[in-house]
Amino acid sequence: MKIRFAIGPDAGSLSSGTEMAAFAEALESAGFDGLWLSDLPVAPVLDPLLGLALAAGRTHRLHLGANLVPLGRNPFLLAKALAQLDQISGGRLLLSFVTGLGQPGERQALGLDGARRGDVLEEVLGLVRSWWAGEAVDHRSDRWRFDQLARAAQPVQDPLEVWLGGRAPRALARVGRIADGWLGAQLTPAEAGVARGHIQEAARRAGREVDPEHFGMSIPYAHVAPGPELLAPLAARRPDVDPLAFVPVGRTGLRDFIDGYVDAGVSKFVVRPVAPVASWADEAAWLSDAILDLQT
Repeated sequence: MKIRFAIGPDAGSLSSGTEMAAFAEALESAGFDGLWLSDLPVAPVLDPLLGLALAAGRTHRLHLGANLVPLGRNPFLLAKALAQLDQISGGRLLLSFVTGLGQPGERQALGLDGARRGDVLEEVLGLVRSWWAGEAVDHRSDRWRFDQLARAAQPVQDPLEVWLGGRAPRALARVGRIADGWLGAQLTPAEAGVARGHIQEAARRAGREVDPEHFGMSIPYAHVAPGPELLAPLAARRPDVDPLAFVPVGRTGLRDFIDGYVDAGVSKFVVRPVAPVASWADEAAWLSDAILDLQT
């Protein structure tokens, strides 16, 4: 398997263009495969499309990825924006569509009006793929109407892949049915291996296969044992498990976790610090010393 590392920022950083540029340049200089942003619609952080567009102009090799919440965005304009982002980056765009974190006010901001988030995600994914494939889309639903609407931009990548996330049975089945890959989160290495098996079984039932190289994991990490205030957001999203079960501590801890995920068939990683980062040049150096030799 080809092991690749993308780096994501800590939850409270990258609220300005200056910070985004420093982040991207530090990761490219260090030699990591990519950077990864998370879409947090109601948080005061950069929209990932804006952040990746800025990073595209400040880097030449780095892959540019995002967990993107397509809900609340017009799918035609989203397809156009992502295709153009792939163009200006020279085909370096990586995508994972997610349904959001369910933060207070998020559903209202996204205009979901009681709709099932997973159903909306599937609808949007089908539409943007049709435009990227060059189809004129004729579509009617409770949310959108398009009458033989042709695409406005073509991505460089053919196809422009979209991975999905999630750990619930319905989400894993969706990955197997329609996704190009899976980027999981808040799972132990053993749980990730079980989830991978469920996805492949769902893919077999759908008469398709998810590329064995297309299984990834988002890993929060810490240099030293984090305090309760740093672990609280993770504990709130998964109260059934001690957060330290999926938050490695220190260089050795992070390497051991990665080894465990690789043994479970996971080979693409987004690692992000749980603590605030003062200098991305220094943080990239720490990560480079800890794990970059594992990248193949």
